[in-house]
Amino acid sequence: MKHTRKPRIGIIGMGHCAYWAQFDGLREKLTQKQAALHGYFSDAVETVDLGFADDLDSSLICLKRAMGEDLDALYIVMSTYVTSQTVFPFAKYLRVPQILVALQPLDALDYEHATTRTQLENDDICSLPEFVGVYARLGAPKPFLVAAAASETERITRRMRALERAIAAKAAFRYAKFGYLGHTYDGMYDMNTDPTAFAASFGAHVKMLEFGDLVTLVRDASPGAVARKIEEIRSVFTVCTPSEDPLTDFVGEEDLAFAARCAVGLDALVEENGLSALAYFYRGIPGSEEEKIAANLILGNSLLTSRGIPLAGEADLKTAAAMLVMNRVGGGGSFAEWHPFDIRDDLVLIGHDGPHNLSVSDGRPVIRKLKTFHGKPGSGLSVEFRLKTGPVTLLSCSVGADGRMRLISALGESVSGAIPQTGNTNTRCRFGLPVTECVERWCSAAPTHHLALGVGDHTEEIETFARMMDLDSTRVL
Repeated sequence: MKHTRKPRIGIIGMGHCAYWAQFDGLREKLTQKQAALHGYFSDAVETVDLGFADDLDSSLICLKRAMGEDLDALYIVMSTYVTSQTVFPFAKYLRVPQILVALQPLDALDYEHATTRTQLENDDICSLPEFVGVYARLGAPKPFLVAAAASETERITRRMRALERAIAAKAAFRYAKFGYLGHTYDGMYDMNTDPTAFAASFGAHVKMLEFGDLVTLVRDASPGAVARKIEEIRSVFTVCTPSEDPLTDFVGEEDLAFAARCAVGLDALVEENGLSALAYFYRGIPGSEEEKIAANLILGNSLLTSRGIPLAGEADLKTAAAMLVMNRVGGGGSFAEWHPFDIRDDLVLIGHDGPHNLSVSDGRPVIRKLKTFHGKPGSGLSVEFRLKTGPVTLLSCSVGADGRMRLISALGESVSGAIPQTGNTNTRCRFGLPVTECVERWCSAAPTHHLALGVGDHTEEIETFARMMDLDSTRVL
């Protein structure tokens, strides 16, 4: 199942043509900086070398190539002082995030013996103010900056990786189709999303899907496909007996087989429609086939979410977007909301029933059968686990009265300890402040009540992504 497109990153070197006749071999030495930059990218991206520009004419030649390469970002290597005419075409005409890279070869000049040539070889930052000022005067988005001594490899790597992950998140929305299956959970005003406003904010199309199409695909699932899915489910999950919660029940073979059949149908729906993500909810007539299928999608949607195709329950389209961002920046991304807090241990439970990213589970996730999904129709199999311990990032996508999407994030810590055995994920989270103050801060930011919960600190990547997408972003914790 193909669902990802590798981000395409252009790299161009820039210099000043007036120097070449004055300093023999200088141009050739400076272009080595451009070659060295390629080594900082991971295999998760494709890099395209656009050449070396040292005046307006050569820059225009490189620009034309760049415009035909379907780039997601452009890295400009500042090899020495460069006149801003060289960057003008890219600032004016190329509408992708642009990063100015100034990696000075020496930690410091040898002041007693430094020559003009030595200075020029280390003048990487000299044009940064001029370049950034030109972007501003042209009304173009400000470029991102990476300035360091070449010896600071750890700092450079960290910064380059954070930028790469943010670019990967932005690229995930390019050409993407988000499926919208069924309807929003009735009465949740914060959940309603205008598909056109969504497309304007994220650049992704929202495709309206018929629940009947899924029903047909579930019915048509072949015995072989269902058997393979059962085998996959057993390899991933531990099947649990009932807990103290009277809503839990024994998992029968027929329960597992039906959940697997629904997962096969869900896979086919995603594949046939070329979806990058899906938001879904359907009530169905009590006792109907539609109600039964809608209540048994959790295993299938968790497997898909874990493969990088996030699914958001209750038809929360905005949280499907947040989950896609969290996945591409490396956090996994599970569907979650705030649950009861614990003032004895100074923490809050964060979790939900429905779609989860199994890769962030602390140990094997478990399957529980629920006689009732609280607040929802039907019964079926559900997934339960807690996140790995360590830093966790919360990301919610909300919308203001102006119709603009905005991101709200927080950094916390997942800690070990007991969670309710209710067939839901739940993670014990601390935030470095009294838990009730944390609740107040988060809620005061007016988030959508759902969020994407991921492992690791990804606040830098989220802020960078928001800036690249021209979205408002607020970190509250």
